Amino acid sequence: MRRIVISAVNLRKGGTLTILRQCLGFLSSWGVTNGYRIVALVHQRDLADFPNIEYIEIPWAAKGWGKRLWCEYVTMYGISKRLGGVDLWLSLHDTTPRVIAKRQAVYCQTSFPFLKWRWRDFRFDPKIPLFAMFTRFAYRINIHRNRYLVVQQEWLRAGFSKMFGITPERFIVAPPSADLSIPTFSPIEPDGRFTFFFASTPDSHKNFETLCEASRLLERELGPDRFRTIITVKGDENKYARYLREKWGYVQSIEFAGLMDKPTLYAHYALADCFVFPSRIETWGLPITEFIHTNRILGLEKSLLLADLPYAHETSQGASSIFYFNPNGSLQLSRLMREVMIGNHKKDSSLRPEMSFDHLPYSRSWKCLFEMLLRENL
Repeated sequence: MRRIVISAVNLRKGGTLTILRQCLGFLSSWGVTNGYRIVALVHQRDLADFPNIEYIEIPWAAKGWGKRLWCEYVTMYGISKRLGGVDLWLSLHDTTPRVIAKRQAVYCQTSFPFLKWRWRDFRFDPKIPLFAMFTRFAYRINIHRNRYLVVQQEWLRAGFSKMFGITPERFIVAPPSADLSIPTFSPIEPDGRFTFFFASTPDSHKNFETLCEASRLLERELGPDRFRTIITVKGDENKYARYLREKWGYVQSIEFAGLMDKPTLYAHYALADCFVFPSRIETWGLPITEFIHTNRILGLEKSLLLADLPYAHETSQGASSIFYFNPNGSLQLSRLMREVMIGNHKKDSSLRPEMSFDHLPYSRSWKCLFEMLLRENL
């Protein structure tokens, strides 16, 4: 029987775990139908437990980069040798292991090699800039062993192609299939103020400070009663959150709402007059998609203020009333917020046309992706 191995020993939470679950959920039925034995190397089986999958648990691999690298280049080689006859080895977490397989592929789940880190990032969480530097190195190891590299957006195809000297034709763009079902939620009654909303985790690369400073500048100009900026930070979650609270906690227009469950989050998507997303790096930017989708379902057209970065342009394609700002430009953002409030804004001239790469590999489903990975010719 033919064999596919999925290695994902470092995927334990968030969007990366969702990718693992989607992948194994698809293979659990498709593999049987098409005569493939599916083996999954995971941190813990019950994180993504599906029938017709053989699991090998390696929990120790997530206990530091040293153990992770040993697992990738020593342990996995031994496993591949013991299994024998691997038709496809797909690594779902960025690195390319040293294995014996007919063909290999890697799913590039992080965009951190492109993060323009700042020295102050070390102050809040040194793991973020160190991870940005390390992933650029880790990606390179064995990368040319891969038949294909899978990314979620066209800008990542172009960026990684240039960074590693690999032709764009060896990258498959596979946008993630997000769960866009809207949960039942209790509507929040507007209080008469124009509402800006930014939903994200309190990590320094999410760049809450640009929005907080823009809100301070706008409050100084218009007063605290005209608008409010709701952010999903409480102020005590970590060092970065405490910094935000200490520096901008006195600004009356900023509401430190904290992280929200899904119904509460979607209630705020419906409440907000404008969604702001200043993050300095994203692989996709799921809250942008969720906000656009929610308001389409509700029959509403609301403005978005997004960081003028490639991920935001690509994720927001097809939406109207989008305006872009320099992610370091608090003054520019405050002016845009004012223009959106008074309805005097013009269509953003920086809006880029939709991109078309019909001649390059592109996949809209797991079925299409595995058919491309397994076909004989590139």
